Amino acid sequence: MGATVRSGVGSIGLASIRDLEWRMRRFLVAAIATGLVFGVALMMSGIANSFSVEVYDTVAALGAHTWLVPMGSPGPFTDTAAFPIDKVAELQGVRGVSAAAPLLVGHALSSGSLGDKDVNVLGVIPGRLGSPRVVVGRALRSGRDIVADESLGAKIGQVVVLSGTRFKVVGLVSGVTYFAGQPVVFMPIAQADDLDSNGLRLATAILVRGAPVGPVAGFATLTDAQVRTDLARPTLQAVQTIKLVDILLWLVAAGIIAAVIYLSALERRGDFAVLKAVGTPGWHLFFGLVVQALTLALGAALFGFAVEALIAPSAAMAVRVSGGDYAAVPIVAIVVGIVASALPARRAATVDPALAFGAP
Repeated sequence: MGATVRSGVGSIGLASIRDLEWRMRRFLVAAIATGLVFGVALMMSGIANSFSVEVYDTVAALGAHTWLVPMGSPGPFTDTAAFPIDKVAELQGVRGVSAAAPLLVGHALSSGSLGDKDVNVLGVIPGRLGSPRVVVGRALRSGRDIVADESLGAKIGQVVVLSGTRFKVVGLVSGVTYFAGQPVVFMPIAQADDLDSNGLRLATAILVRGAPVGPVAGFATLTDAQVRTDLARPTLQAVQTIKLVDILLWLVAAGIIAAVIYLSALERRGDFAVLKAVGTPGWHLFFGLVVQALTLALGAALFGFAVEALIAPSAAMAVRVSGGDYAAVPIVAIVVGIVASALPARRAATVDPALAFGAP
């Protein structure tokens, strides 16, 4: 009995593969179309991931354990309420604080050789907490030296113009961006004050190594997680929209596969009638359609990998596709293939075996 079942299933599978070969052009076009959808969906997942990755990397680059912001401020990036930089000195000797340094969060517009670009400015005290670790060049010092993220496109030694002031790039960091890939530029806090505060010695947050024991007058204490939430807030709706589009793309892929398999089932009504007339179980027919759908879906998934690899470098912001996303594509393709086979299988199950004998 078991051998008979295996033989029947194998015959149905072979017949389905032969049908794929017979209709190769149609299935090839469908695989390419579905692969394009898979590739774009994979790219959209990578863009959505890049928002969270850049937030995590930027907060981590500053090296703080605790952040102090003016009372009532939701965070240092979305509400740049400023206070005198001298407030940092009040943390000296506070229990739980091993180091503290001011941070000024600002914004500038580049011009000249870099073109017009929005740039996020982080003013820090060189050599203290918050000072960037460069991957190329040297560390930040005083004067009009800056350390820029590689995405700005500047080179070591290049003079760039930010909001009308000339600065020299002495070092580069990697992956320090926020607000959808806008590059970060580190500079001495005195220079950042000149750009954003008309020379007033102000800061918008205090970076703390450790955590103060008890409240600090006039300040709210935030953890790294709370700061990441604050930094991600302006782009949250964009990320949610991208994820929604990603889901819709998967549904489009399922629709393409279902349409092709359904057409195949309609054209094979005579074949199904013959198979049912000789006693082939309905689930064998379902298996045959699943074989076709899975072949189409997995072929499209492989093509989707190639599509994503080709178009991702042309994106305006980094596309960070995780290993989990790549692993999910064939899994989703299998699920899509099985689900897309359900309606055609139901159609096949209702075929009248009398059709095999020429009945109308």
